[in-house]
Amino acid sequence: QVQLVESGGGLVQPGGSLRLSCAASGIAYFNAMGWYRQAPGKGRELVARLTSGGATNYVDSVKGRFTISRDNAKIAVHLQMNSLKPDDTAIYYCNLDSTGMDYWGKGTLVTVSS
Repeated sequence: QVQLVESGGGLVQPGGSLRLSCAASGIAYFNAMGWYRQAPGKGRELVARLTSGGATNYVDSVKGRFTISRDNAKIAVHLQMNSLKPDDTAIYYCNLDSTGMDYWGKGTLVTVSS
């Protein structure tokens, strides 16, 4: 059974930083892993994505502030979030795409507020 476990969310002031992590178990390969977020009253959007080949893409609103990276020792990704803004407040979900199957974590809440 594939499981994705997120960690690292919390409350941070505007301009601050957080690092999210997502570790997968029950699977040995992925095509891509990424982070999505859903703000109150809004739909889920892709934040950052990393392919097994190392290609990355980001939603325009986080470019230059967020960085997605892979843990080469295991099936895991991290999202370094800097210069956080109140608009970044959302539940962040980890996603893993493997040979056409999509897996999701339960989400971790990020709140940016003074």
